[in-house]
Amino acid sequence: MGKLNENTLEHVAHRFKILGEPMRLKLLNCLQKGELCVQDLVEQTGAGQANVSKHLSLLSSHGILGRRKKGLHVYYFIKDKSVYDLCDLVCNSLEKDAAGLQQVFTPRQS
Repeated sequence: MGKLNENTLEHVAHRFKILGEPMRLKLLNCLQKGELCVQDLVEQTGAGQANVSKHLSLLSSHGILGRRKKGLHVYYFIKDKSVYDLCDLVCNSLEKDAAGLQQVFTPRQS
């Protein structure tokens, strides 16, 4: 990261901000298995159609999702699969932290 200039740092921070919304992560999780239309995502997330559409639009406009139209439906798919690598890194780190905390708070048996 030492070689990143101010402009690049702004872009990196913006990407983290986009991925920092739980509903967007939920949508990415749903799309991990393959492309889905808005109605499928509404059903799987339990969120309202307007809310899902808003988040899909943002993720699409920033190159994370792609979309294709088929008839009356718009199908969304993961365009930038590196988001899963990033999520895996964070999840693995959280898992290690949780395991370490569990060891600290687990009573030792004599």
